[in-house]
Amino acid sequence: MIDVLVVDDDVRVADINAAYVTKTPGFTVVGRAHTAAEALACLERTHVDLVLLDHYLPDETGLALVARLRQLGHHTDVIMVTAARDIATVQAAMRHGALQYLVKPFTFAGLRAKLDGYAALRRALATDEEAGQDQVDRIFGALGGASAGPPTLPKGHSPLTADLVRQVLRGANGPLSAQEVADRSQLSRQTAQRYLKLLERAGRVRLSLRYGETGRPEHRYLWRAP
Repeated sequence: MIDVLVVDDDVRVADINAAYVTKTPGFTVVGRAHTAAEALACLERTHVDLVLLDHYLPDETGLALVARLRQLGHHTDVIMVTAARDIATVQAAMRHGALQYLVKPFTFAGLRAKLDGYAALRRALATDEEAGQDQVDRIFGALGGASAGPPTLPKGHSPLTADLVRQVLRGANGPLSAQEVADRSQLSRQTAQRYLKLLERAGRVRLSLRYGETGRPEHRYLWRAP
């Protein structure tokens, strides 16, 4: 069983998330915390494999807590589960070592996809052998989870980059151009375009055309997956 600590300042939300975890085969909830201090105390006394961590906590942010955990030598895995959808926070989560980022509100299926991806990652890492390229691809593919794009990304594509593009689209109020996605994610336009096409082929993005004064249509992308 994979031991999970659920951290959310809202007691009701923490209970719902914990119930979702319990419904997922192979996972068990070993604690709930509603502040960063409670989370740290739980990690000090209880074995935890994975933390489902909200960013908005009353005493400090979730990302600040992750940074402090690493300084204290805690290497527990983290999946951010938060309403924070600004790109700066998403990028900071990546840099702090969060394995995944799930934006509220979400469904049980959305969280289970992340948990199943995490379980797949642990299975891929359960070897003492040296990793060949196929094994490396499986490891990084597991990080993507079912909601970041197609089940298996083509070689040369990063699950984290695909997830960043997905977060930009999900946080938008309407369709975006490839340049707008690039600006918001701080990726190059070419990279944004490549991942947008990948997500469109996977059925996660709806493509539309907008005609301007030049007569050349602009491609616009809208997130449509649940």
